[in-house]
Order: sequence, then C-alpha cells, then structure tokens
Amino acid sequence: MGRRLAAWIESGLLMLLGAIGASAQTSVMTAPTALPAPSLATPAMIAPAQPPMSALLEIEPQLVGQSVLVEDLNGQVVFEHDADRLFNPASAIKLATALAALDAYGPQHRFVTVVWTDGVLDPQTGTIAGDLIISGRDPSFYYEHAMLIAYELNRLGVRQVTGDLVVAPRFTMNFDPSTFRSGRKFRETLDAARRPATATRAWREARLALGDAKGAQTTPNVAVAGEVRVDSVPAGARPLLTHRSSALVDVLKVLLCYSNNFMAERLGDMLGGVAGLSRYLIAKVGLDPHQLKLASTSGLGINRLSARAMMKIYRALLAKLAEYKLSPVDIMPVAGIDPGTLQKRYAASPSRGSVIAKTGTLPRSDGGVSALVGELRAANGETLLFVIFNQRGSVARFRHLQDRLVAALQQLHGGPAPFEYAPRALAMKLAQTELDASLANTASDEYEPADNRFDQ
Repeated sequence: MGRRLAAWIESGLLMLLGAIGASAQTSVMTAPTALPAPSLATPAMIAPAQPPMSALLEIEPQLVGQSVLVEDLNGQVVFEHDADRLFNPASAIKLATALAALDAYGPQHRFVTVVWTDGVLDPQTGTIAGDLIISGRDPSFYYEHAMLIAYELNRLGVRQVTGDLVVAPRFTMNFDPSTFRSGRKFRETLDAARRPATATRAWREARLALGDAKGAQTTPNVAVAGEVRVDSVPAGARPLLTHRSSALVDVLKVLLCYSNNFMAERLGDMLGGVAGLSRYLIAKVGLDPHQLKLASTSGLGINRLSARAMMKIYRALLAKLAEYKLSPVDIMPVAGIDPGTLQKRYAASPSRGSVIAKTGTLPRSDGGVSALVGELRAANGETLLFVIFNQRGSVARFRHLQDRLVAALQQLHGGPAPFEYAPRALAMKLAQTELDASLANTASDEYEPADNRFDQ
C-alpha cells in the first residue's frame, strides 16, 4: 500500500460515512450542475458508482512499475508510489522548458522578425531593385504572419522585388527546422500566384479571430523574382519593418496545448539547449543532478526524471506564474475545453474543466511511455497537484489508468469541480502580433539574443 495511504483512508472514511450510507449497496446520485459557458466556476458533484476509497484501493495494485505523487497545495503528500524512481517524463518536460523561458524572458516577451532590403524602392512601380531579406528566431512564425508581412509591405508601397529572397540563418517558418525550406515557404506565401490555400485560410482565420473582417477579404501580394538563398543580413541593409510575435505567455499556451515539439526545441535552443536547461533546473529549481538526465527540451528521446523532481518543477512553475499574476490556465491545457492533447479527456460534465495538465506520450521509447502532470479540482474546493509517470506498456491502458486515478482522487473529495476559466481561441493568441513600419524603432539585431542566463 502506498505510503500514508492507510492513514489517509482512516481519516477519510469518517468524512465519507455520511455520503456512502449505512449500506454498501446504496449510492446517492446528485444531479450534475450544468457547466456555464464560457466561465467554468460552478462546482459540480456526482456520486461514485462505488465507495471512493474502494476505487482508489483497486487502482493501487495496477501501479506496480509505475510512479505517482499527489500533494495538496501546502506540500503535504496525499499519496505516493515509487516517487523517487527515475522515469521518462516524455513531453511533460516541456513544463520545465516553459518555466525556464518565463524566467529568462518574462511572459510579455515578443520574438522579433525583421524584414530588410539592400535595394531601392521605386514608388511609381512598387518595385524594389535589390534583395529582400528576412531574419529572426520566432518559434511560432506561421503562414498568417508571413501574410501579415506581405500586407504591410503592400501598405508601404512594395509590390515586387527584382532580386533574391535572402533568409538569415536560424529563421524558420511553419515549424520546419530547415532555414532554406522555410525561406521557400515564405516566398510562396508572399506571392498570391504561388500561395497555398492553407496560407489563405490561416490568414482569414487569424483576421476573423481579431475581428478584422475587412482584412480577411484582402489578398496581400509581393512577388520576389529571384531565388531563395540562406545568408547573413548584409552590411548596409536597411530595415523595412519589424514583426513581433504574440506574447510569450500566448505562445506557451499553444505550445503546451498541442505539445509542439518544434516550438519547445526552438525555445530550448535559446535557453542554452539541454545543458542550459539542466543547469537551470539544478541551480534555480534545486533538482538533484543524479535525479535528472535530459536528452531534449521537448521530451523526445530518453529523458529521465523522478516524480518528486517533476513536482518540484511544477511547483516552481506555479510560483513563477503567480509572480506575474498568472495561473496555470494561462499556459496549460484545460481538459475537455482547450484543443489539443486533452481536448477529449475529462470532457463530459461534471469532469469537464476540472483538470489542468500536461501530457507526455512516447509510444515506442522505453517500451511505451505516458505521463500526466498538473492539478485537479474537487467539489469540496480543494486542489491537488499530481505527477503520474507510466512506462513499459500500452499508452492507451496507461491513459485509462491515469483517468481512473484522477477520478478516484476527485470522488474522495466530493467529486470533480471545474476551475475558473474563460477560454479564448488559440488562433487569436498567435494572431496578436505587432508590426512596426517605423524605421526609427526597428530592431538592429539580426537574431534574438543568443546569450542568456542559463547558458553560462
């Protein structure tokens, strides 16, 4: 039996006697409270099909070879099973990357992309005689952002470019790690004659999300006659405009909801890679170096972490969010509501909206890995933090086990209850960028700063 579980059951049974009733055959059903939209603040209760303690005890034998740690907000251990054993956290490690990024840049940081030229614009023909150059390290740069640049270039009077499209090293687009391929996609997106339908849809969705119906009907167009080549921004090039990404807090929300590996790796690169993130977790979060082994900043590959170390990371993330007056819902998926990895889990009332968590999935590594890290809310008003690491088995079975464990913990405290959360479309979050065509205020750096506090 898990440590402290027996004492927990003994004290909990007194609380449960009234709810369970004198007969083990009798259950009391309370009609679930309708979930309001978009605010999810109303508690909802439903009686379990069996006594909650029994449900938890039935689950525990299935945890052999797995790792679980559950704590209350005060740090008291509610339940643990092999919490110090090293497991593969899979994509749950993205929470560590998010924490380090927030610490390095702050939630309102915007990644800069600069458009330059070494040529001269003829205002009569709208033609730049020379090259168009783009540089930046925005991990979220996508079709709609390239379209926005075309739109703004049109507003500046630019319609065509006689030279090449020069793409500075480390510029990427559409989550493609290849700078050259990203450059080709950027040129195609600028040019209405080459533009893929997917880009047009992304542009319209972004404009409509921002309430810009007029902009959604426009067709920006900048034709680049030359080739695409990768090179540094040449000396003497002058900036035409600066594009700033959505705020980091919104980028993280999309990254964690969809568990985007590319975005996590790009952020990790800016933080000093695996070595930089490891140093941060040891120095700033206080992890034992022997309890940490990272192969990536996205969770791909063979990473190693204990549930207790993961709990320290999650608590540090909560503290960092609180420092900026933010909460977990601002960057993490809310189950059953937000699109992405948790959209279809805990989706039925009254569980909908009662779990905030980051998943981790590796179907082949370590014989099959599944993780769930976050917090749950119960009808008695209590919030519990949890780390569940599963390894060497069926991912589908592990997810079912996770869901049963979360449900049992909630039933032990009166049933599930939703967190307060007013969702917004993720398309809107990545569309809230900024464009500056004022040459006096554009960035002079070719890239985002490469040095940072974690890469020393």
